[in-house]
Amino acid sequence: MRPLFLVAATAFLSLPVHADRFTDWDRNKDGKLQKEELPPNARRNFERVDTNRDGVISLEEHVAFLKGRTAGRQEANPDYRTVRNQDYVGAGNQRQMLDLFVPRGKSDKPRPLVVYIHGGGWRAGSKESGFGRLRPFLEETGFVGAAINYRLTNEASWPAQIHDCKAAIRWLKAHAREYGYDADRIAVWGTSAGGHLVGMLGVSGDVPGLEGKLGKHLDQESGVTCVVNYFGPSNLLTMDDFPTSIKHSAADSPEGKLVGGGLVEKKEVTVNASPVTHVSAGDAPMLLAHGTKDKLVPYHQSVEFAGRLEEVGVETVFITMDGAGHGFRSEELTRRVRAFLASQLMGKQSKLSSGTIAAGK
Repeated sequence: MRPLFLVAATAFLSLPVHADRFTDWDRNKDGKLQKEELPPNARRNFERVDTNRDGVISLEEHVAFLKGRTAGRQEANPDYRTVRNQDYVGAGNQRQMLDLFVPRGKSDKPRPLVVYIHGGGWRAGSKESGFGRLRPFLEETGFVGAAINYRLTNEASWPAQIHDCKAAIRWLKAHAREYGYDADRIAVWGTSAGGHLVGMLGVSGDVPGLEGKLGKHLDQESGVTCVVNYFGPSNLLTMDDFPTSIKHSAADSPEGKLVGGGLVEKKEVTVNASPVTHVSAGDAPMLLAHGTKDKLVPYHQSVEFAGRLEEVGVETVFITMDGAGHGFRSEELTRRVRAFLASQLMGKQSKLSSGTIAAGK
């Protein structure tokens, strides 16, 4: 029988990215949220979230509430139209489809594109929260957005996930003129497992072995212009070198499920699935953000990744979220990401540099 803490952590990782804040708010770690544990601005929703009226909020109630709220926002902006379920492989698999969010107004020039890749331990999550997640980076810029699904580990192991992501990027490049965006100005943003995948997209544009042969657009390149990576794993073999809530090297961990077994036993695949392995001088500029108190993906994962990128001369901005766990919201971080995207996609001058933001700022 697996230890209870492992069962709980594994269950957490299998839930959508909406669960990120739950463990931070659950101060007594009893798996339930008391009203007094919530931040003041969240307490007004307590009765709405506590659907079974037992006086506490369960993780399932928390996720259901936030998923419902996000779904209600998908079409809330009349300035964008959503083009759903574009099959980027052509196999009819829902896990190989993407959504596009296209500004309704006309533009004299093709717009940049920002692509969101969801988290969920490579075994849960979906593109359905895409517009809500992208919204802070689209509404003020008029950029086009996209969100993709990819095959989860209950269906396929590595490198299926990156093959899907690359097939999606090739599809997006092939259809750029149709939807009015620029195939040469594509940013990718992801969180957690999605951060791992966007990081891999940023460093593997010159790695033929990770391209795969999916879809009808193999004439297109899968490289991207820049990457925004929130707390994504970067070196799977060093994840257990720092304190975390689960044993990442185990065969039944999210990483073990990704590579198809224990990380040591599957070392060759594990190394191949680690973005640090593929870093080279021509890689895409990258902004990384990671919380110092992340108990699921150790903060040092981004320290190591940023160091390796800087070592070979890749333009890198590393934002330390001081005191933050696995998942955070920050107006200051959003501002810096907007500045990074404007610099990389629009050529606007920016003095953005690595630094620290206090949790909640």
